[in-house]
Order: sequence, then structure tokens, then C-alpha cells
Amino acid sequence: MTKKEAEIRLEKLKKTIEKYRYSYHVEDISLIPDEALDSLKKELVDIETEFPELITPDSPSQRVAGIARDGFKKVKHEIPQWSSNDAFSEDDARDFDARVRRFYTSQTDHDIVPEYVCEHKIDGMHIVLTYEKGILKTAATRGDGMFGEDVTANIKMIESVPLKLNQPISCIVEGEIYMTKSQFAKINELQKKNGLEVFANPRNIVAGTIRQLDSSIVAERKLSTFIYDISRIDGEFPLSQEKELKLLASLGFRVNKDYSVAKNIGEAIEFWKLWRDKKDSEDYFFDGIMLKVNDRKIQETLGYTGKAPRFVVALKFPAEQVTTVVEDIVMQVGRTGVVTPVAHLKPVFVYGSTVSRATLHNEDEIKRLDLRIGDTVILQKAGDVIPDIVKVLTEMRTGKEKVFHMPTTCPECDTKLVKKEVGTKTGEESAAFYCSNARCPAKDRRTLYYFTSKAALDIEHLGPKNLDALLDAGLISSRADIFTLKKGDLLELPRFGEKSADNLLESIEKKRHIGLDRFIVCLSIPEVGEETARDLAAHFGNFENFQNAQQQALESIDGVGPRVSRSIINWFADKHNQKVVKDLLDQIKVESVQKKKVNQKFSGKIFVLTGTMPNLSRDEAKQQILNLGGKVASSVSKNTDYVIAGENPGSKFDDAQKLEIKIMDEKEFLELVK
Repeated sequence: MTKKEAEIRLEKLKKTIEKYRYSYHVEDISLIPDEALDSLKKELVDIETEFPELITPDSPSQRVAGIARDGFKKVKHEIPQWSSNDAFSEDDARDFDARVRRFYTSQTDHDIVPEYVCEHKIDGMHIVLTYEKGILKTAATRGDGMFGEDVTANIKMIESVPLKLNQPISCIVEGEIYMTKSQFAKINELQKKNGLEVFANPRNIVAGTIRQLDSSIVAERKLSTFIYDISRIDGEFPLSQEKELKLLASLGFRVNKDYSVAKNIGEAIEFWKLWRDKKDSEDYFFDGIMLKVNDRKIQETLGYTGKAPRFVVALKFPAEQVTTVVEDIVMQVGRTGVVTPVAHLKPVFVYGSTVSRATLHNEDEIKRLDLRIGDTVILQKAGDVIPDIVKVLTEMRTGKEKVFHMPTTCPECDTKLVKKEVGTKTGEESAAFYCSNARCPAKDRRTLYYFTSKAALDIEHLGPKNLDALLDAGLISSRADIFTLKKGDLLELPRFGEKSADNLLESIEKKRHIGLDRFIVCLSIPEVGEETARDLAAHFGNFENFQNAQQQALESIDGVGPRVSRSIINWFADKHNQKVVKDLLDQIKVESVQKKKVNQKFSGKIFVLTGTMPNLSRDEAKQQILNLGGKVASSVSKNTDYVIAGENPGSKFDDAQKLEIKIMDEKEFLELVK
């Protein structure tokens, strides 16, 4: 990035961030997710770090968010209120620790290994409480850091805020007002019952509640607090953050007990990892861990920058939504011939991994998003879900963005692209484009990728890279060729040695006997997925019956309509596909389905799996559900009966709560299976 490009990007970032920050902190409206706003702020700081001469006094990096609103008496803070700097990864945390040690050494000529107090970063609203001789005098919002709003009358309605301390001392303390998850669910249920719009997150309710002119509403909404900092106190100040928390608790404040003292940054990171994986077990929302240097004297030596203390950092949990830039849109040919637009992104770290691509599904989706090459977008990823672009930030446009035009020919073989009919009688067209060349090399390659994948044959050690090596060397050209490979063939390739060749051949040999449902999946028949393959296998019992089935017999199966039956019949009518089947049956024995009476206690029930369970893999849980007659869906809907949630469940957990669907953990699921 040139300096001129940086100036243009910074101006766009500053205006966009201020727009969303004003909406969030002043109007109590979240127009974009917190994680996406954090991502914009991080990009701004990164550019300013590279071009420090471009930092201006009006930059969002130089001020504390929020201003005091009209309608409330303004209060000047006796002690300025600071924001904290953010960290987003283990490396960021170690960089913070290095800065602490480096700055301390520069001031004292002494080396230190600082202890850190690790506290939950509560997702709520900052509050400043002033006590005189043990009696609550004022309560104020953060505001702009110098002036806040006097919300004393409303704060007195929160029962966790003491009106009188256990000791008659004067002090100023800071903390967070929040709403529990259970209370959040109750309020949204009431909103729905009254035909009102549900709240997006509890932080918005908290901010709106604290600014109510009617204090009885505050009492009804049952807010709570965690107090974590003493700004000023009569007498001797606690010598550490740990002692400060203990003093606050002894005075009668509600202090979060789930804090820990880490002897070094390594232990602090372990604490962050622990709560990253179990954060959903608490009845409140928190989005990271605050790392605070424990020793008060070290804190005083480190001091403050223009906007934040040098001795504190907020180590955020992996974000599910971030912002990035679409650098290009390219076409990708799938195994069924569908040609999908894929966004090539400026690499960005989201939910535990670096993402550089996202599918755009089809031309209609690009039009719906109004997406252009060069746009700044919000990217979403939850757990193992494929990254998805959910919004374009059109206010970031400079005029250099390019409108994308769908190509008319296949990018691999230059054959004309077509749209298929998907309706049974209406002639309705698919939203997707297809390559009409039955022998498109890209389709064949993708088919092989799928054939060896977990969903189909599940051959270990034979992923896309090894398949590419075999294809490029001319050692295979079809699915059946995989079973004819010899050790000498593999040893000719740069990726293989004696051990790796033996491992692959052993994995291939294990797949010479497979179940009928797996074999049907391996054929890659359009419209036939894993669930349909299981239904077909259970109905027909053996491959010969399935291969010769007529339309009426196919459509007698629940879930198989005219579109699917037509696809199956047309597939088997193709001479090339007939050869594919013959060649595979020469190498593989397909086991028939033995029909037997089974416990169908889950018959008609739809399950959704999310998160990581301690003992069961997702495939194992899925198989248990299928064995008992249930179905497994990939997303939550009003038709879902149960959601089985492990650690890091992501957005499916939230969807289930909103729809009031039964959520169970692994233990409850296993009890249900019994």
C-alpha cells in the first residue's frame, strides 16, 4: 500500500467506524456485529502503525468511544475513563507482554517477568460509581472519558449495586452492567408475545434500560453488575490487582470469581484458551479475557498512552465475523458441473483460521449483496462452517470497485454454460450455471476429490494434493484406477516414500468392501446426497435393484420426488456412467443391506449437531441418530426437534434459543439414546 492509498483507506475507515460507533454507543443500535467493528478498528490501527505520520487527532484510535447524550445531566469524571487496547491471538498477547517488559526496563533498567490477573471481559455497559463515606453518591456512564451521563436513579434499581458499603470509606469504582442470558431470553419472549421486534443482543437492552427515564423499567429488567476496578479510595491503595478485587468484594460489590493470577504470559494464554472453549457455560456473555499486570508499582511505572493503560490488554476470543476486501471473483467448476463464483479475499483471521476465499453460491447472490470486486465486506465463519459474505459495506467504496459479470463459457474447457430446469412441470430454471461438457476435466477432478473424501469412500492419505500428483503424472484417470495402483507407481512421485506408499495402499485395500449407501454416494449422482443414499439403500436392499429401479418405485420413497428420480434414471442411462459402474464393481464388493427390525425411537425427529463433544465425534453421534431412525440437518429451523451442543457451538446454538428448540449436551443425548 502506498502512502496515498493509505490516506484514502484511512479516511474511509474513520468515517465508517465513527458512523457505527455513534450508532452503537449513543443510539444503542448495533448496525453491524461487534466483531466486525473490531475488525475495522484493527485495520485502521494497522495502517496507522505502518504510516504513523497519517495519525490525526480525530482518528477513532485516539479517543474513547461514546459521548454523553442530551436528556441526562452531564457529569465530569474525577478520574478520566480509559479504553483498553485489544489483542486477537496468542501472538498478539506475547507481543503485549514483550512491550510491557521492554517499556518497564527502559524506565527502570530492571528486567521483570510480570504476573497477570486474568478476568472475563464482560459484554455489557461500563459504569462509574462514586461513594462518599460509604454511601452511593453518583453513578455515571463512561461517555467520552471526560464527561458521562448521570444515571444514579436508574443504577439504584440494580440490586447488585450496594447503596451502602460495608465500610464508611469514600471511593470511585468501575465495572460493567450486564444482563444474563436467561433474562435476555425471557425479555425477547415477551417482545415476541407482544408482537414487537426482538433485541439483537443483551448489551443493547442494557444500554437502553440504563437510559430509561422511568426507573421502574430498570427494576423490571433485573440487570446485574461486576465491579473490577478502584479509581480512587481513601487511605492506602491495594498493592495489586488481585488485592483490589478482594477489597471490592469485602466492601460489598459483586466481583466475578472466575479470575486467575497467572505467573507469566504463558499461563495467561492458557487461561484464555480454557475460557475460549467453555465460555458458553456461563449465564452471561463475555467476548475475551482482560490481562492486567498484577503489581500496582509496575502499573504506575508503565502508565498510560493517549487512550489506554499500558498495563492492560483485552485478549479477544476468535471472532465469528470480521471485515476484509474482495480482491477478485473467480469461477470454480464442481463435480456435478455447477460453476460457482468464488471470492478471493484479502487474507483475514476469523474463528481460529486464516480465510482467503468464500463461495458466493451463484449470480443471484452476488446481485442480492450488490457485491463488486474491491468491496469491503463482512465475512462470517462459525466453527467448521464454510466462510460466508453476509454484507457489503458500501460506504467504504472509492469508485474504483468493478461490477462482476458472469461468464458465458466454462473457465476450464470453454464450453457454453447453461441453466438447468429444476421444476417438475413449470420449467423453472436453476439459479446456478452448469458446464454442458460431460467430459470437462475440472468436473472429473472434482469428482475424484469427492470420491475419496470422508463423505464418500473415506480413503486416508488420499486428499486433493495426492490426487493431483497422481492425475498430473498420468497414473490415474478414473475412480476405478485408484484400485490398480502399485507401490512402484507411487515411489516415482516426489510426495511418496516407502512408508507413505505402504500407508496409502493399505488404506485403499480397506475400501474394497463398502456398504450400498456409501457406494451410491461414491457415484456422485446429481441430487443424491448422503441422506437420500441411505434411504435408497434401505429401500432397494442391493445395487442391482437400485440400478434397475423405475420412476414409480423411486418416487415411492419418502423424500425422493420427480426431480431426484429423473436425475437417477438419466444418470444410469448415460453410457459413460455405465462404464464407471462396471469398472468400479470389478474392484469393489458392494454389501447388500440386511433388512431387520430396529428401534426407531427417533423416527420423524430432526437433529442438528453443533460444537465439539468431549467423547463422541460428530460422525459417531450422527450415526447413532440415523440408526434410531432420526434425521440430521445442517442448520436449525422451526422443524428441528433437538440441537446437540458441544463446546464452541456457534450460531446454531443462538438460533435454537431464539426458536425455543430443545438443546442438550452429550450426556443428555446419550441418556436419550439409551
